[in-house]
Amino acid sequence: MLSYAGMRTTLAILLICMPAMIQAQVYTGSVYAIDGDTLEIGGDRFRLHGIDAVEKAQTCMTDAGVWNCGSEATATLAALVDGRPVECRQVERDKYDRIVATCHAGRIDLSQAMVDAGYAVALPHFSDAYIADEARAKAGSRGIWASRFDLPADWRAAHPDAAPRPAPRRKPAVARYAPYYRDCNEARAAGAAPIYHGQPGYRPEMDGDNDGIACEPYRRRR
Repeated sequence: MLSYAGMRTTLAILLICMPAMIQAQVYTGSVYAIDGDTLEIGGDRFRLHGIDAVEKAQTCMTDAGVWNCGSEATATLAALVDGRPVECRQVERDKYDRIVATCHAGRIDLSQAMVDAGYAVALPHFSDAYIADEARAKAGSRGIWASRFDLPADWRAAHPDAAPRPAPRRKPAVARYAPYYRDCNEARAAGAAPIYHGQPGYRPEMDGDNDGIACEPYRRRR
């Protein structure tokens, strides 16, 4: 039986770990693309964190005329998730009751892929992770950067009827809690390193050489 001091220590550890447990909520399931930055898994809608894609009904202008850039953005996200296992890690919920999340299809960061393809803009007030990707897409005139377009937020303001609506709840997405390590030092301290792709706790951000193994042992120089 734990002493009073032991109980206090255990409670303190739980309180410290609780935020990490909340951050580590991961959803999986069959998935399809609603638009260029929204997925549905089960009965839940997931909004990709840190980016804003052109809306499904939005059009852009090119020298050749009107371009259905929003439909193409939707098709691009659909192709990225097609046939791949998708995991979404919740960040928050937005006003439309969508789960705002970082989502990966296999090893592909979907937010990064959409910005890199030129179908979404980075949202630096939410995340600075995709600013460089936007700059490269813009410099390369990829996607919408080869056209004249309204920022998605401006387009929605001008088309209030196109605002997202909460998805009807059907079969809920499967949520599970995975260990969350802020960095490799924390993973090593927990005795979890190395972490292989697909194992709980693996994150691409900790896999510096993209070989599917995060937090590998340090290699000695010869």
